[in-house]
Amino acid sequence: MLEALIFVVFPFCMLFAAISDMLSMTIANRVSVLLVVVFALVAPLTDMGWAAYGGHFAAGALVLAVTFGLFAMGGMGGGDAKLLAATAVWMGLNVHLVEYLVASTLIGGLLTLAVLLYRKSPLSTVTGRNPFLRHFADETTGVPYGIALGLGGLVTYPDSPLMVWALTKLAT
Repeated sequence: MLEALIFVVFPFCMLFAAISDMLSMTIANRVSVLLVVVFALVAPLTDMGWAAYGGHFAAGALVLAVTFGLFAMGGMGGGDAKLLAATAVWMGLNVHLVEYLVASTLIGGLLTLAVLLYRKSPLSTVTGRNPFLRHFADETTGVPYGIALGLGGLVTYPDSPLMVWALTKLAT
């Protein structure tokens, strides 16, 4: 049961956030809350020590502080900031967090370039009313960065501490 939560909750939340941001330019607070609550309940039941457990929450607090500053300056959406912080809790204050941030940044850069190219193309006027593409075509909106955060999380999750624990548990 514990392994099932580890295998399902994080990927589901990342996919939900990506799709939600693509369709509505919002990431519901419940996604970030669910990530933090499930981690808080599941992690102590694994072989994670209390110092590492605290380090995971320190990672979330650090990322929230930085992203809150970016949000206050208008450089990031509030849902993106909360999702980044909640994801940081799952990754921890270690190399996995750096991998997640780098992967999300690279994917986000590619996504931003693709959206900018799409907005300048004649294709955007033809497909701009499509529910899946309308936010990509609208030059008055930002880039739905939750897509990059979700994909970055999915790419780096297999090496995260809880996933490694769950895979090891199933292998034995």
